[in-house]
Amino acid sequence: MPTLDATVRMAALRLRFDAVGVASAETPLDEDFARYEAFVQAGLHGTIDYLADCMPVRRSLSGPAILPEAKSVICVMQRYATKLPSDTPGIVRHIAKYARGLDYHNHVRRRLRKLAAIVRSLEPGATARPVIDAVPVLERAWAARAGLGFVGKNGMLIRPGLGSFTVIGEVVTSLRLTPDTPMAPRCGQCTACLRACPTNAFVAPYILDARRCISYLTIEHRGPWEDTKLVSPWLFGCDDCQDVCPFNRTAGAWIQPGGSFDPLDRWSQTSLDDLATASRDEIDQLLKGSPMRRLPEDDWLRNLRSVLIAADRHASQHNDTTAWMGPCNERPKAWTE
Repeated sequence: MPTLDATVRMAALRLRFDAVGVASAETPLDEDFARYEAFVQAGLHGTIDYLADCMPVRRSLSGPAILPEAKSVICVMQRYATKLPSDTPGIVRHIAKYARGLDYHNHVRRRLRKLAAIVRSLEPGATARPVIDAVPVLERAWAARAGLGFVGKNGMLIRPGLGSFTVIGEVVTSLRLTPDTPMAPRCGQCTACLRACPTNAFVAPYILDARRCISYLTIEHRGPWEDTKLVSPWLFGCDDCQDVCPFNRTAGAWIQPGGSFDPLDRWSQTSLDDLATASRDEIDQLLKGSPMRRLPEDDWLRNLRSVLIAADRHASQHNDTTAWMGPCNERPKAWTE
């Protein structure tokens, strides 16, 4: 008969998570919490107000805000990157890989809830709470403690063999499970991710100034930017610091087509020209089910204008008459109807 630990791990893998690890929830994240606290106090989080909210909650999982009786945290990892043919048309390459498919908050959360239900069934009175990044938990710190991977110099969780193109989630539980051993960092002298950042957003290894990060600027920042050239050609998110990581060159870092993370067909069937002339209703339908649907309309328009400006600039430099050549500094006419 499988042990409690084996049952939990097998259940996570049956639910199609790519890796699972366990950490004790009874010891607070003192060092990781101190780094997070310094990050917020330095203002490096920009306008991501929720990162500064509930700060004490992020130190421990066993408080009243998460799960008072927490003894263990089960951490799971899911890969999302699929390779695209070099001639893929449309806007797909303007979108970060994790956001090209359906919104992971929905389909990953469903599987976390199933895992939590299984955990509750293992012992009378057992409690379990599924957690994803909408909850004030230092996810990467707990995942690293659970041995799922190590935190790289770009702040991403890296698992050798699977890379960093992953999303993570947790089930916090009252069950006392056997913790895994954390991994030692393996970046060595490599600084490829830091050098690849087009906006020099890394203050130092492991320290990101979110205010200059393209993912932050296109997703979390509200209102106009000081410099629209900063984010082109990205419409939503950025993969530059992950694309160059040696751990993402292995075959295991990429998944086969056929799941919820597959790029939606609509992205390859939609051009920048289509976006520039689309109506509000057409855009709303286009973004349905996508993580990009979470963006306020004005911020989506801001991102779109930046990409159109970059396309216009590229066309001017290369005499490319097929690129969009409209009034880049103005809101597309159909969007004001």
